[in-house]
Amino acid sequence: MLASERRKIILAAVRQHGAVKLADLVERLAVTPVTVRRDVTALADQGLVVRVHGGITLPHRPDSSDISTPSAHSAFGASASRALVGMVAPSVEYYWPEVIQGAQSTVAAARGRLVLRASSYDPAEDRRQVSKLLERGVQTLMVAPAVSGQAGVDLLRWLGSLRIPVVLVERVPPPELPTLALDAVTTAHALGAGLAVRHLVGLGHERVGLITSRTSPTSRALQQGWRDAVDDLGIPDPTSLATEVPRYGSEGWADAYAEVLRHYQRRGVSALLVHSDREAVGIVELARDSGVAVPEELAVVSYDDEVAAASDPPLSAVRPQKHRLGALAAELALARLAEVTDRPVHRVQLWPTLHIRESCGAATGTVPE
Repeated sequence: MLASERRKIILAAVRQHGAVKLADLVERLAVTPVTVRRDVTALADQGLVVRVHGGITLPHRPDSSDISTPSAHSAFGASASRALVGMVAPSVEYYWPEVIQGAQSTVAAARGRLVLRASSYDPAEDRRQVSKLLERGVQTLMVAPAVSGQAGVDLLRWLGSLRIPVVLVERVPPPELPTLALDAVTTAHALGAGLAVRHLVGLGHERVGLITSRTSPTSRALQQGWRDAVDDLGIPDPTSLATEVPRYGSEGWADAYAEVLRHYQRRGVSALLVHSDREAVGIVELARDSGVAVPEELAVVSYDDEVAAASDPPLSAVRPQKHRLGALAAELALARLAEVTDRPVHRVQLWPTLHIRESCGAATGTVPE
């Protein structure tokens, strides 16, 4: 029997009975438990069934008419007041401290407590840290998990099965999980890259290069936003204008950056979008050491705006709204506790802003979104 045929039988059974035990499906289909679990997982990922302990049911949302709304003891309701809120961040350095501070301020304002654990961009470590928070008794979670590869998909499936609310931070489920019902708050990084490219082209630059860090999960979104912008604006030969570099300060970084600069000089590139600030600082440093004037001969816009203003010259930068991102993630997490009626899944995206300083040669200020 083909997998598609088995899954049709499984769907027919759950529609007829409302709930079906996995053991009954094994017997009915005459296949191994592993095969049934694989079929059930595929149907659950498509949003056609819901896994419960030992079986499956039809997707179902509670009827709001059957549930009473709690009285509001705080901005988020009595159930959210004094809540113990867990957060797993992939790092407590660079980018993430401001996100964490935003979440902390919102939880504290609701008279709750934030419990933070740091991970390391690894699905197994993410799961371990979440498990520790569950043992700690947290009532809702904010998580920035690793989402790539099969391990990332499995981790997200597990997060979606937890009995407490989970909010994804700077992450969304991959295409393999189109109906995973988790709230998420993200930054429109691709749009931010487009803002920078359009600004530089507006200043008269005909060829705008992109430099991204090999180690950053943000790089892919920036590459897509840059590519969309240069295609839309008709910038020729875009394939040769995007480069990844090692982390600033790592072994061999100076030689790698110098080669990238020579590469762009040969192609007539007069402007760069660089992710992140530390890489942009390194690029500007090497450019000036080699006699290239910034911004007169090479305009530079950084992405992140962590330390861009302290560069020499100060770097124009695209700034993700990190503090607001963390605050909004906490608001969604607390709202899940407070609103026990049928609440739709929220997927919120914040636009970054472009802050103009000396490194691009334009008048200083902020470019509106």
